[in-house]
Amino acid sequence: MPDEGYQPTTAQVHVAHPPTARRTLVLAACLMATFMAAVESSIVATAMPTIVADLGGFNLFSWVFAVYLLTQAVCIPIYGRLADVYGRKKVFYFGAGLFLIGSTLCGLSRNMLMLILFRALQGFGAGGVQPIATTILGDIYTPTERAHVQGLVSSVFGVSAILGPTIGAFLVEQVTWQFVFWVNLPIGVAAIAMIAAFLTEPGEYSPRRIDYIGSLLLMVSVAALMLVLVQGGSLSSTMLAVVGGIALLSFITLIVHESSTPEPMLPLELWRHHRVIVVGSLGGAVISAVMTGVSAFLPTYVQGAMGRSALTGGLVLGAMSVTWAVASFYGGRLMVRTTYRLTAVIGTAALMLGTFVLVLLTPERGVAWATAGSLLMGIGMGACNTTFIVSIQASVPWHQRGAATSSVMFMRFLGQSLGAASFGAVLNFTLLRQLPGTVHLVDQLLDPEARNTLPASELQRLTDIIAAGLHNTYVLACLLSLVSLGLALLLPARLSPTRQT
Repeated sequence: MPDEGYQPTTAQVHVAHPPTARRTLVLAACLMATFMAAVESSIVATAMPTIVADLGGFNLFSWVFAVYLLTQAVCIPIYGRLADVYGRKKVFYFGAGLFLIGSTLCGLSRNMLMLILFRALQGFGAGGVQPIATTILGDIYTPTERAHVQGLVSSVFGVSAILGPTIGAFLVEQVTWQFVFWVNLPIGVAAIAMIAAFLTEPGEYSPRRIDYIGSLLLMVSVAALMLVLVQGGSLSSTMLAVVGGIALLSFITLIVHESSTPEPMLPLELWRHHRVIVVGSLGGAVISAVMTGVSAFLPTYVQGAMGRSALTGGLVLGAMSVTWAVASFYGGRLMVRTTYRLTAVIGTAALMLGTFVLVLLTPERGVAWATAGSLLMGIGMGACNTTFIVSIQASVPWHQRGAATSSVMFMRFLGQSLGAASFGAVLNFTLLRQLPGTVHLVDQLLDPEARNTLPASELQRLTDIIAAGLHNTYVLACLLSLVSLGLALLLPARLSPTRQT
């Protein structure tokens, strides 16, 4: 399909590579932006038991994660297309600014519904932060350099997973949970200022169509599907049929629309002609779903089933980041010396082993066992994330790199949103079956003061039920990690950053 927007010449592409000093400052700004978006998940996961204890609404628990990830996912293709048309800087400014506004409002929430609404706004902004930052780095570094740089970027997720739970636990216990949303404000302002000062973009840009209708249809179809998954047990059969019908109808309409529109939300020609993009995008979606299922509910297991503090739950989740950072760093070097496929297979195998350890987790096995599973999962996430993004960016030219990067980021966040909904559905189904009409008792289990007032028999019963529900989510995570291993094996056998043919 011909590109009606801006396509730089070879000389202009070289202009996009700034001098070393400016490039380093742009890298620093992109790392800050990535950290801001990445730390949001881990810091909120640690604080959620306390937030639920304050605001109530445990049955809406997974929506706090799912709605943020859904809105982030559906607007990523739009941001990617806009970045290819109007440049990276303007799109980054808008996304980061909207994210900071949403973060501010989240801290002002007075009930769970308000929090979910503002998380949606925050997600609309986040869709233009991490993907555009990743695209900028793809512009200013060569394919071989990207293997190292994207390893560094992926390690930021590891660092954020260390600092996020620790900071979140500290703020919850020493200040107030509202600050878990406000802590990102100075980081975001600094990142915007540095991108404005140090990133220079080439060329002029001309308008193109943006597929807003496709994004709207996608959001409606996925939101309806998540409503069926998460709240299906509490909906009447009539309402369940209506919502399910909306999901199916909007999805069919989306497929028809995307196949006929001149410039679809997702550039389907990339999927048709690039095996690496298909495998990397699907693989990113699956491992992201696994990561969400573990990171969202592991602190809840530690606090609810084991009766430990928020700080302990944060440290267990943070253990994932240690090996995540190490695997990201060395994964980049491994793929340069070997292949994308070998690195991805090693990562998905570690991910599968980590989820299997969590399947065997019981309250009696304690924090050490949970930490072991977290450490193994960190290895898998670090190696896989780096491999998928580097292989995809190296497979397309400059004028398609924004669309290709947003494709894998879109699938990653779509996987996270559907993962949050699916894991939440499994948990809610278990609770509704064993605690019909009394799910609100779990709110007391997560509040340390209320927990101490529960009779011993009631406390044991609630502990067993929440442990059983979370065990079922880890079974689902283990099955999905097996799928990710199969996808990794589909990558071309000899492809690497130094052999991109």
